[in-house]
Amino acid sequence: MKEVFLIYLWENRLLFPHLTTIDDIPVQVIFPGMRNPDAGPDFLNARLKIGDTLWVGNVEIHVNASDWYRHHHDKDKSYDNVILHVVYQSDRHTYTTNRQQIPTLELKGCFDESILLQYRSFIDSRRWIACEDGATQVQRFTWLSWLDRIIVERLQMKVENIMMTYDQTDNDWEETFYRRLAANFGFKVNDAPFEQLGQILPFNLLLRHNDQLLQLEALLFGSAGLLEKEFKDEYPNVLKKEFAFLRSKYQITPMKPEQWRFMRMRPYNFPTIRLSQFAALVHKNGRIFSKIIQAGTNDHIKDVFSVNASPYWDNHFQFDKSSEGQQKKLGNDAIQLLLINTVVQVMFAYGMHHNNDILKDKALILLEVLDAEDNEVIRHYSRIGVDVANALHSQALLHLKKQYCNPKRCLECRIGHVLIKSHRSSV
Repeated sequence: MKEVFLIYLWENRLLFPHLTTIDDIPVQVIFPGMRNPDAGPDFLNARLKIGDTLWVGNVEIHVNASDWYRHHHDKDKSYDNVILHVVYQSDRHTYTTNRQQIPTLELKGCFDESILLQYRSFIDSRRWIACEDGATQVQRFTWLSWLDRIIVERLQMKVENIMMTYDQTDNDWEETFYRRLAANFGFKVNDAPFEQLGQILPFNLLLRHNDQLLQLEALLFGSAGLLEKEFKDEYPNVLKKEFAFLRSKYQITPMKPEQWRFMRMRPYNFPTIRLSQFAALVHKNGRIFSKIIQAGTNDHIKDVFSVNASPYWDNHFQFDKSSEGQQKKLGNDAIQLLLINTVVQVMFAYGMHHNNDILKDKALILLEVLDAEDNEVIRHYSRIGVDVANALHSQALLHLKKQYCNPKRCLECRIGHVLIKSHRSSV
């Protein structure tokens, strides 16, 4: 027996109607209380009728009554206002710090054992997700409302990291956005070096040269450590000369070039191409985040990222190595990833910080108009019959898999709750 299961029974009122304490005093649950996310009793402000008396107070839940002493609640005054001790098995009377006995409700035999069996089948499951066979039995409305709930939970988790960056940048939203954008511009393979580049090359420095694309490229390529060797082509030599001046002026220490990965990846994802596109993005928009916040429509936001690498890269993927001529435009898939992983998250964080529900809703609406991501997790959900209509759904499902399905938090998942509670009837 696990305490989390007892909490689930109590919170969802899945107990038999006629309850009594271990002293045979009737217990009526008017309101089970609110879950306490912090230290202290498990449920706060419960309303219970014990005997003929209406009580308002807190409820503590344990597997064994003796856990009260194992957790030292008998010496903690914050537990003195517990009005009911709910346990699976009562192996001891429990008392407050001033030796007042606490009414105890023993749950053994007070609930449908089939619920426990279904829960255990989920916990013991070795399927990709525990409810894989029953997921499609849950009504679509339940799925949609749950995905709406957990996408907000996912974004709130992302906000914590974004606000850490915000603090590190002296409360500068443009710099915060720039660093997040740089980190995501590596598109997995080069995330780490791009993130480092965003830290050693401040956005305000790039803005000083915003009107000169060549200088922006020189700063980016040079700081990335990719201009440290001899070149044959004129273009990299011009960048190298320009960077030599800027490096001395701003005291820049370049990165080590071996940090960048070129192997086993599509040439269009080479860091050389991405760095040139990044320079074009800054050159085109200036204060990128301000432009996004002020954008009137989602199409205007997408247009911010409509940029090409400079003409040299039309027939190159690396310096001094020519290739077939083709313009290196930032592709739709790349733009979508940047919108999902940077724009939506920072916009939502900005909205939370400023208590601006319009901007938070704007971030969620942007997710709704973007296509669902295509990865193994999303494809597996689709295979078992879960509808994935847009990026809001795919992002929510990624969160569901990592935060709920993998750790078997079935009792805290709305889908798991429905299946566990109603598995014998029509869902």
